[in-house]
Parts: sequence; structure tokens; C-alpha cells
Amino acid sequence: MNKTDLVNEIAAKAGLNKVDAKKALDACLESIEQALANDDKVQLIGFGTFSVAERGERSGFNPRTKEKIQIPASKVVKFKPAAEMGK
Repeated sequence: MNKTDLVNEIAAKAGLNKVDAKKALDACLESIEQALANDDKVQLIGFGTFSVAERGERSGFNPRTKEKIQIPASKVVKFKPAAEMGK
């Protein structure tokens, strides 16, 4: 399912037109993105939790040249699905 398919599903299930459904989805995604940028977590009961995790510096290698490189520390977004999701 891509974003267009999701907008169509939201429109059909919420009784909205596609323009309003797209605005609602965009607002939702933007709000989640802003919360994560502020290092907050977003917990949606029955769906799952989005959070930001620190990934430490680590060593790796360039697969093309086999040269060893240091991969810098970074922040990554994690998603943990709710237990109800798999049922």
C-alpha cells in the first residue's frame, strides 16, 4: 500500500473526500515527525509506538574497496508494534 492507496482508504472509511483525507494524513504524519524531531515518543494505543534511538559509532567496511571505515553515531526512528497488531 502506498500513500495514495492509504488516502483512498481513509477517505472511504471516514466518509471524507480525497482532498480532506490527504490533508488529515499529511497533518498526522507531520505531527509524528515533529514529535520525533523533538526526541518525544508517539504512542498510539492498539497500533504501536514510534521512538528515537541513539545508534553508537561503529566500525564497518566499504564493500566495494574492502577498506575499513568508522560509521558515525546517529539517531534512528524505531517502531514497536502493539501486541494487538498481529492478531
